[in-house]
Amino acid sequence: MLIVVGLLLIILLTAATGYFVAQEFGYVAVDRGKLRQLADDGDPAAARALTVTSRLSFMLSGAQLGITVTALLVGYVAEPFLGGGLADLLGVAGVSEAVSLPLSVALALVIATIVQMVLGELAPKNLAIARAEQLARALSRSTLIYLAVAGPLIHLFDRASVRLLRRIGIEPIEELPSGATPADLEQIIAESREEGSLDVEMSTLLDRGLDFRELTAGEAMVPRVDVHTVRAHEPVSRVVELLDTGHSRFPVRGTEGVDDLIGVVGIADVLGVPPGERATTPVSAVAGPPLLVPETLPLPTVLDRLRSGHRQMACVVDEYGGFAGVITLEDIAEELVGPIRDEDDPPERAPAQQDDGSWVVPARWRIDEVADSTGIALPEAPEYDTLSGLVMRELGRVPEVGDRLEISLLPEGADGEVNEAEPRALVEVLAVDRHVADSVRLQLSKPGVTA
Repeated sequence: MLIVVGLLLIILLTAATGYFVAQEFGYVAVDRGKLRQLADDGDPAAARALTVTSRLSFMLSGAQLGITVTALLVGYVAEPFLGGGLADLLGVAGVSEAVSLPLSVALALVIATIVQMVLGELAPKNLAIARAEQLARALSRSTLIYLAVAGPLIHLFDRASVRLLRRIGIEPIEELPSGATPADLEQIIAESREEGSLDVEMSTLLDRGLDFRELTAGEAMVPRVDVHTVRAHEPVSRVVELLDTGHSRFPVRGTEGVDDLIGVVGIADVLGVPPGERATTPVSAVAGPPLLVPETLPLPTVLDRLRSGHRQMACVVDEYGGFAGVITLEDIAEELVGPIRDEDDPPERAPAQQDDGSWVVPARWRIDEVADSTGIALPEAPEYDTLSGLVMRELGRVPEVGDRLEISLLPEGADGEVNEAEPRALVEVLAVDRHVADSVRLQLSKPGVTA
């Protein structure tokens, strides 16, 4: 009889432990966004579950209290009931009392531990993780009742633990954060891609969206050396000639040089001039005022200014007031979705992998763009944005065709000590344009190979 009573008590207490374990893991693992959506659709159980998750730290304290008490009670009843019953059975079987007592206690402990671990801990945990939403909704009413009844005791233990932590110099956090930082989101995207939940295209798009807020106008602009400009005194017909470049808007500069920006002229402005007057009408007569933005301005802010000003293009100026380049809505869109090509664009230059595993890369690509295309993560620094800037910094002079250099690919936080095992990139300048590298060969170094 003692064995039956002991087993029943252990099973009941284990079920109670399982309830609290499922409560603990279910509300931690549940998707609050789904619960919020269900609650908005009128699901009362989801609304109650959201109430529980809004006090997650308090609920976890209550679950821990329940787990601790029920687990201790299992140990409390295992010895007198289950152990006593086993001792009686062993005595009937002819085992001496000196042997049956310690053996029955050990057997009772083993049985209670197995039942508690499998049925009270592991099974409810795995169930809660696999069916978090359903479990959170199912347990919501009973959880709120339990927290209301045991609330004073939970608060007492919480205050005691908070005071203890503060005495040793640790400030406790009352509630767990429910949101995710950009770094958390990047990790989630990377893990989802590795697990196959996200395809490469979608994960790349999401990564670009997260990186977008970190980019500046100077990083996304078309540099001045690649921009076609017109002088203010030139006739409007000059703008018509420049349409062959594939662009429809051009910065207008005054008499004081290329940095003297006085406006922007577009094809729409030209169409407003009768064809017979375009050869005699100066560009300054039809140009509109330029939208000027600093090169350090974040791209989201640049986009806001373009949209609020109903503009398609802004002129970027550097810290000295010089003309640095232009940025258009298309340039901003390309930072989010990748290159956008149309029939007027020149042939795209993209990294091309060679038979020997090396890459031929346009040197004016940004470091992050090179990494995305080749998988070679070159070091980044505030003093340069592009691969050509990195080459010039490493050389310490204007590059020449045939220049070779070896660049350390130290991981973030490394102490900078050079050793044979550290990853390195070999860079060879293949072409130079306007005193900077235009095309380079890039590859990871092999042991024993130097530039």
